Amino acid sequence: MTPTPDSATVPPVQVLHDGAHAGQYNMDLDAGLLDAAVRQGYCALRLYQWQEPTISLGHFQDVDDPVVQQRFQGLPRVKRLSGGGAILHDRELTYSCVLPKSHPASQSPGKIYDLMHAGLINVLMEFGVTCRMRGAPLTGPEPFLCFGRGDPRDVVVGNHKIIGSAQRRRAGAVLQHGSILLAKSPFAPEFPGVAELTGIAIDVDQLAATLQRRLAPLLGTPCPITAWPESLECVKNPAAGGDALNA
Repeated sequence: MTPTPDSATVPPVQVLHDGAHAGQYNMDLDAGLLDAAVRQGYCALRLYQWQEPTISLGHFQDVDDPVVQQRFQGLPRVKRLSGGGAILHDRELTYSCVLPKSHPASQSPGKIYDLMHAGLINVLMEFGVTCRMRGAPLTGPEPFLCFGRGDPRDVVVGNHKIIGSAQRRRAGAVLQHGSILLAKSPFAPEFPGVAELTGIAIDVDQLAATLQRRLAPLLGTPCPITAWPESLECVKNPAAGGDALNA
């Protein structure tokens, strides 16, 4: 069992499930949360979805890559702060967490991957999904899409990846976000989700509520968000996709 961080050494964990939003809004809000972690020692867990199927590209990927232009033409596309491969956000739930420099888990990238992925595995097991960390990397050329890549810390059912995560570190603070593939998308049918691999259809709202209860205590003392930090005020406006607090 993973111990809960000492509440005397870490800030309260702001917890939010804010529904579905446009892709750029989702990325802007994650970026704003990271900025708040850097400037204000903010710690947060966010669960969210996407208003329509959207491609998010890793920080070092090209938005004009032929894969995007030829295969996903017409779909909205955004760039993530984090690295890794492109993700087609459709029929999934996305999580993000930000930790300040002072948080014990922010000291190395592997600590947060292990902490969050172990927690995600435990929650999925509650829904009857047998899954594990991959344990060894896949060899060969690195595909453009995240779910075609293989990292030892990927969460898999059999050999099929169902959770992929990526990080961005800034001034010691960390943003980690990842996609939980609940069912395959018609835009990327080569990647089966939980439904196809296990026959289990998970209600996304029920999953989000369970993740809030189970993951937040791994990071610190949960505290529902009642007000955004000042650095996020520029993000939460109707033009950017709406006020997530009131979604």
